[in-house]
Parts: sequence; C-alpha cells; structure tokens
Amino acid sequence: MKDAGYEDGESTKPGSAASALAPGPALYLVATPIGNLEDITLRALRVLKEADLIACEDTRRTQKLLNHYGITTRTISYHEHNEMTRAAELVKEMQEGASVALVTDAGMPGISDPGFRLISLAIRHHVPVVPIPGASAFLAALVASGLPTDSFRFSGFLPAKRGERRAALEAIRTSPRTQVFYEAPHRVVETLTDVVEVLGNARHVVIAREVTKLHEEFLRGRASEVLEALQARDGVKGEITLLIGKAEEGDVGTAALGRLSVHQRVEQIIAEEKVDEKAALKKVAKERGISKSEVYRELQRSK
Repeated sequence: MKDAGYEDGESTKPGSAASALAPGPALYLVATPIGNLEDITLRALRVLKEADLIACEDTRRTQKLLNHYGITTRTISYHEHNEMTRAAELVKEMQEGASVALVTDAGMPGISDPGFRLISLAIRHHVPVVPIPGASAFLAALVASGLPTDSFRFSGFLPAKRGERRAALEAIRTSPRTQVFYEAPHRVVETLTDVVEVLGNARHVVIAREVTKLHEEFLRGRASEVLEALQARDGVKGEITLLIGKAEEGDVGTAALGRLSVHQRVEQIIAEEKVDEKAALKKVAKERGISKSEVYRELQRSK
C-alpha cells in the first residue's frame, strides 16, 4: 500500500519537501534525541543546519547537540518562562521571511514541553508548521513495555499533590486502555503506592527508566511487585515513564473497597491477611485517607 510507505524518490528528488526546506518562512518542530545522540534523523539534522534560527528550551543543552554534529545555526531561548513574549517575536521573524526550528531539551516539541503557544500563534498567523518526527520518550517506553498498544492514553505528568494524584488514578480505575504518564524520580515510589491502593496490587505496571540512555531499565510486573523492587533501592534516579495496564476482570481498588463499611473492611482484612484489629485499622485509614482514630470511632459506632 503506497500511501503507508515512502513516496517514490521522495528522499532524493531535488527540490522535494524531504530534501529541502519548504519555500518561504516556516516553523519546524524538530524532534531531538532523548538520550542517545544517534537518535536523530537525517532530515532533522539538515533542517537544523539550514534554518535561519533555532529556538531552544535550553540553549546550552541544545548547543551540545549542535556541536556534536557541527551545526552553527544561531540559537535563541524559548521556554516556559519567556514563551509569552518570545512566541510573538518568533512569529514576527517568520512573517518577515525567517525559517525557525523549534527544539526542546529532548524529544518532540509540545509533548509535556514548551511549544504549544508558539505553534498555535504561528497557525493563527498562517505561518506553515512542519513536524520533523523522531524520538519520543513515551512512545519508546510504550512499544517496549509489553502492555497493549492498540489503545492507549498519554496524560503527561501525574499531579504532584497526593489527593489530586489519587483522584486521577481513580478516574482510570476501569479504563480499557493502557495509560502512560511521566513521573519525577523522587515521587515514583509515592505514586506506585497510590497505584497499589487505588487500582489494586495486581494491576500490571511498567516503569521505564532512562530510555535510550546507558542505564536504560524496564521494570515490569504487578503493581505491588514493582513497588517492592523500587522500595528496596537507595533512591530512584533518572527520567521515568510510568505505564499502567488496562483494567482486568477482578481488579479491586479503593473505590470498590469504599463501598464496604469500616466494620466490613476491617473484618475482611483480618480474615484475608491474618492480622490483628490494630493493623487492619491502620490499613483502612490509609486506604480512605483519614486518621486511624476516625476509623476506630466509625468501627465502634457500627458494632
């Protein structure tokens, strides 16, 4: 099927879109390596060389990439703290005939990185926007995770606050698709703890750490198993992608448990886990996000 492959001679025909910059001004969204410097396309390198200007999330970080490939194109900063004013400046330059390549520190511009404001402004001013595809951390993690890829949702970073994070997890408790998130290394253990409590011990998860880098690692398994593996470490470092498998029949999370009374849940824990009432009370308090004394009072009222 020709439409799904390469156009005949597309990569070599002089003057084609694949071999030269589009005529006139344009905004090029250039994917850059997420770790390994070799993960950049020939087209991306050519665009970076031929553009009039490269807008960078961090000019110092991008300069390392440019130096590696001998690219001398002028750079300018474009990040979350200056994008309000810088976006207008860049669009003005493109309206005056400049071609601008937008890059972030790693991966595809606009994916949990600055870019949306500039892209939308360029479109409103009828400046061509040209994607130059390449490395993407969440896609690399997804295809190597072993979880289903026929239906998935990428949601960026989970909320940093525990209550909001648990609410976000509750929203996907019965999801029929793989869920993909970015997570900070210093929060990943807390987040997995919430996954276990909200989605259940048996939910399939994958931690993809330092993808494409020297210490690349995939931790695959049930949520409780992966959590235990991380808790045994002396801290977690590196870029983290968290993937959560779709709901399976029999998955039990906090919402399902919440339909039980405190007395019923305490009795259930005592019977299933062979622990005393004190330990069961502590667990119920943690599940429901309330104090142990409040759980105790509710238990006494129900007896």
